[in-house]
Amino acid sequence: MADDVRDRLAELDFAGVTPEEFAGIVKGFSARQITEIATGELRARVLGEIFGRMGEQFRPAAAGELRALIRWRITGESEAVYETAIADGSCTVTEGRSAADARLTLVMGDAAFLKLVSGNGNPVTMFLTRKITASGDLALAAGLHRYFDIPAA
Repeated sequence: MADDVRDRLAELDFAGVTPEEFAGIVKGFSARQITEIATGELRARVLGEIFGRMGEQFRPAAAGELRALIRWRITGESEAVYETAIADGSCTVTEGRSAADARLTLVMGDAAFLKLVSGNGNPVTMFLTRKITASGDLALAAGLHRYFDIPAA
């Protein structure tokens, strides 16, 4: 089953999938299924597409004067690190860990990350059940959803 799902997803043109369509795809998978298929090139493509769209999903009016570096550590077969820098009404995403101090660091597995960014997971519940760990500015973590258009699943 995991190989069949992986093959279908590998053929998918992620650039042509809307956030709402992506949310529907993720909603159809259990956390176990996501973990099984989130490997290799497919994992890299999915993470790259999600982080690549964060700037487009950013709500500058909601962020106002916010200045923050948010470090995302996605664990799985290996750790992927991305950073979102919010400042001056824009959001810039870079892959990898910089030398800068993050105001907030979020750590989660592949399944929790995909559920979170697709609107299929409740961030408070995920934090309380330790599917997501946060260090740094927890008030920023609690309000992070306000700064991005997150699709309704």
